[in-house]
Amino acid sequence: MDQISILRRQRAAFEAAPPPSAAARVTALKTLESLLRANQGRIIGSISADFGNRSRVETLMSEILPTLAASAHARRHLARWMRPQRRAVGLNFQPASNRVEYQPLGVVGIVAPWNYPIFLTLGPLVDVLAAGNRAMIKPSEYTPATSALLAELLGAAFPAEEVAVIEGDASVARAFTSLPFDHLLFTGSTGVGRAVMRAAAENLVPVTLELGGKSPVILDPAYDVGKAAKSVAVGKFFNAGQTCTAPDYVLAPAAGAQAFAQGVLAASEAMFPTLAGNPDYTAIISDRHFARLAGLVAEAEAAGATVLRHREAPAGNVRHFPPTVVLDPPLDSGLMQDEIFGPILPVVRVENVAEAIGFVNARPRPLALYAYTNDPAVERRILDRTHSGGVTINSTIVHTGQEDLPFGGIGPSGMGAYHAREGFFQFSHARAVHRPGFFSGFEFLRPPHGRTTRMVLRAMGLSPDK
Repeated sequence: MDQISILRRQRAAFEAAPPPSAAARVTALKTLESLLRANQGRIIGSISADFGNRSRVETLMSEILPTLAASAHARRHLARWMRPQRRAVGLNFQPASNRVEYQPLGVVGIVAPWNYPIFLTLGPLVDVLAAGNRAMIKPSEYTPATSALLAELLGAAFPAEEVAVIEGDASVARAFTSLPFDHLLFTGSTGVGRAVMRAAAENLVPVTLELGGKSPVILDPAYDVGKAAKSVAVGKFFNAGQTCTAPDYVLAPAAGAQAFAQGVLAASEAMFPTLAGNPDYTAIISDRHFARLAGLVAEAEAAGATVLRHREAPAGNVRHFPPTVVLDPPLDSGLMQDEIFGPILPVVRVENVAEAIGFVNARPRPLALYAYTNDPAVERRILDRTHSGGVTINSTIVHTGQEDLPFGGIGPSGMGAYHAREGFFQFSHARAVHRPGFFSGFEFLRPPHGRTTRMVLRAMGLSPDK
């Protein structure tokens, strides 16, 4: 069945049935959780096959665990989120009542990326189902084994008129983003996000865009350099840097930049004593991405940057790109202009936190920002003077895994947010409902407007005769 036929089928089913009850939505979420728990081994295997090697523990930590947590959180709070909200009625409209009801949108399209092919597919699906919608999913063509597994598992667990998976290449994805959904969620690069938004605009489809960008780390000169280096290394080299919220570059105090860079490299070698055959070190997704990373490092090194490499060089055809730290990269180089999306960490020297804040603000607003400081005043200053989708203080990336925090970008790093209650509201329509009481002042003040209307308007502080 083609994409438009599936969309018509889902919309017809949506329009034919009343909004699903809280119990029905909870059942759908439990079905999703059961699917994940029963197929952990197959999920781990398919992702590893797509990457060429994906750490088993990283898959459990970043794909299965947060999806289960998000679903359980939604189940616990769903009834409260669904409850209509009473709103105040202005004195001029009394007696009456106001409320907001949260209505499912209909059919939501989900375009998922390759770097976290389960969490960034099923995580949004949790919110879509919690809000009472149907879903069509386009997984990435870079993860064909995982995409096929998702199609199989979701196809067995849900009827096609409720959840459907569309497999295919980039041309299929372009057609998918042109469909007249009731909402479209896209996770991917900023460049592709622009094209997705243009395609959605043709049908006036509202979009949630979760994009990328260069997420900075600001290091307070008073913070322990060695401690910060170990912490940043964990977040940077998780999934071999193939994380949209990975620390992309570090703004380090000039006096401690060298020690910080060496500390990050040392931490990487402690975590990954070897690379070849190491089950804990994830491979780069494709040869093209591997070659791009190598080119970025070569360009910076040729321009005079200091490159610190993991002691083990890449071996054979295995796409294990070594953890790499680049000190003093040229600011006009690819490393500092484009999202890296790999295990390369540029370190830029700055004199103080004020200069670091200025550096961040001179560039597009990032998806994430990280600050290392023990000074509450410095922390407050960084939070007040910068903008980013999310923030983690004295660690990296972990804010994205919090089931009760929203996740979303700002400006070039995205628009809209999901996760937690924000996800429920993102995929719901807040419908205003007004019920007049036994007397309607609006209808009482009907034409022809004479003395009574003027008297009431004057009582409201207005001047009907001027």
